[in-house]
Amino acid sequence: MTLFLFAVIFRVINIQYVQGEKYKKLSTELTIRQDTIRANKGNVYAVDGNLLATSMSKFTIRMDVVAVDGNIFEKNFVGLSAELSKMFGKPVAHYQNKLRTAKKNGNRYLLIARNVGYSDYLKVKEFPIFNLGVYGGGFIAEHKTVRAHPIGKIAERTIGYDDFRGGAGIEGAFADFMQGENGLRWKQKFAKNQWKPISDVNEKEPIDGHDIITTIDVNIQDITHHALLSQLEFYEADHGCAVVMETATGEIRAISNLGKTSDGKYFEKRNYAVWESHEPGSTFKLASLMAALDDKVIDTSTVVDTEKGIIYVNNRKVEDSHRGGYGKISAARVFEVSSNVGIVKIIKEHYDDNPQKFYDKIEKYGFTKPIGFQIKGEGIPYVPNPKDKNWSKISLEWMSWGYGISVTPMQTLMFYNAVANNGVMVKPRFVKELRRHDKTEKIFETEIVNPKIASDETIKKLRKVMENVVTKGTATNIYSPNFSMAGKTGTAKKYMPRIKNEKGEWEGGYYSTKNYVASFVGFFPADKPKYSCIVVVHNPNKDTGYYGASVAGPIFKDIAQKIYTTTPIDNQSVEDKVAFASIDNQYKEYNKAIVKTYTNVPNVEGMSGMDAVSLLENIGLKVKFSGVGKVNYQSIKKGEKLVKGTTIILKLS
Repeated sequence: MTLFLFAVIFRVINIQYVQGEKYKKLSTELTIRQDTIRANKGNVYAVDGNLLATSMSKFTIRMDVVAVDGNIFEKNFVGLSAELSKMFGKPVAHYQNKLRTAKKNGNRYLLIARNVGYSDYLKVKEFPIFNLGVYGGGFIAEHKTVRAHPIGKIAERTIGYDDFRGGAGIEGAFADFMQGENGLRWKQKFAKNQWKPISDVNEKEPIDGHDIITTIDVNIQDITHHALLSQLEFYEADHGCAVVMETATGEIRAISNLGKTSDGKYFEKRNYAVWESHEPGSTFKLASLMAALDDKVIDTSTVVDTEKGIIYVNNRKVEDSHRGGYGKISAARVFEVSSNVGIVKIIKEHYDDNPQKFYDKIEKYGFTKPIGFQIKGEGIPYVPNPKDKNWSKISLEWMSWGYGISVTPMQTLMFYNAVANNGVMVKPRFVKELRRHDKTEKIFETEIVNPKIASDETIKKLRKVMENVVTKGTATNIYSPNFSMAGKTGTAKKYMPRIKNEKGEWEGGYYSTKNYVASFVGFFPADKPKYSCIVVVHNPNKDTGYYGASVAGPIFKDIAQKIYTTTPIDNQSVEDKVAFASIDNQYKEYNKAIVKTYTNVPNVEGMSGMDAVSLLENIGLKVKFSGVGKVNYQSIKKGEKLVKGTTIILKLS
């Protein structure tokens, strides 16, 4: 017995004095812990100062009812219930019963409300009982931050995020820069493995992250989003995108990407403008025409025989949408009416024996490799190279009218913007500057991809024919006498890849006659471009419409028109007189350029009267004609020397 007593005494002394510190520390670790307070990420701002993304404080309010003195509780719980009722909407009796039950049961972690905003949190702190703090009033507030987009879902995929979904858009690209320094707070464990803050003061306050200033303009973004949304809903399209870029700087002023859900609503599913690489169709004809003009193998007045609108290239049919074709028309008119036959014949005639020369031009225009954005997910373009094994006998011709290749909307926009920017190709960008504590740390300057993609003469001619697309070509439906636009329509059949269906049978491997991609890309104002814009719509309801002019063109016009009326664009006038005077001056300059290079009278027999008159007057001849239909007689024969001001007589039948 004595031996046992000595053993107990030894054990007590050992625990208390020898291992005492160890067990005290262990006890503390089991009941007290240090919690991390996450710092707020930096804000994302529009170029005009509007908030696009920010971290908002949210609080969960709880109550340690046991910590409240009984007399204080009895005197004030009715008043607390009344204030909670006003704040959160439930009846006063609900809170009275809840508080009384919690007091009776000794609840030390009673839930009062979740997701309380910062301003409401400050008000709740001053309610009866709660105003006594953590110890006297049992007030417990657990803080968290949530990411919010003040302008809603607009441009959500480009603004992006960096969370369990991954790192998308601007927030994903600059996640490290936007992270702040986390804070620290001590918490104590009590019944049922629950933890509450020891005090209402943090041991270390969190420091917010740094800010991003984007190139987005909230007004233009709103215009673009709603113009696209309205048309997608009308045509019941699968998805689409629209982008507005400032011509001189490459700054993206608006980008909208909308996809349809199973219930027919639209939201920002993917960043289609950056990610989706697809066959562009007729919008690619500008690259083909630019190559031929810049190599001087044709001029805009070169006559092209589009025949009856159907030709075969290595047993593959090329067909114009206009039944019966356009006959003999100028190269400029080929582009204006979007003749597939015409552009294929031009490229086949002049590059068939040296397709590498054409490919090298396309490479120069920025279509063969990704642009290289800071944000993730850029699509990979595909342009067949004559050196590749998969180059075929029709690759060149199919490429010329936008098939057999795959490029992103942003690549197409960058190319068209270069034409608007007098041949200077600039890289599209989404971020203007980075800021730390309200001080600019880095400014992103305009990045020139190619200082000159074509000669001034070529650029001038292309801008004119693009303007003609709107005034007398495939996009006359969007023409306005009040403001000028230039661009190109595109309507491409979608290729259905060869895949196995659910039955294990192969299907696809053909171009669909039901699924189309409608597009329009261009710039405005036509004479002094301020903005370039692309619109792409996938799978519009064919029964409602599917052509680029009718589906995508009106979106472009709506965007341009609203920007004209809400955003100053230099001194662009909306008066018919001034607008037409500007167009007329540009038209005269264009005529001078044509006359300098065109020295012989072309053959216009077989051409439509409208096209023949346009062509001959463009090269400086005066035209008199009689009859209607196609030209069957011209008084000055083809090949004769061109004398400016001479009158030529045409007979039509």
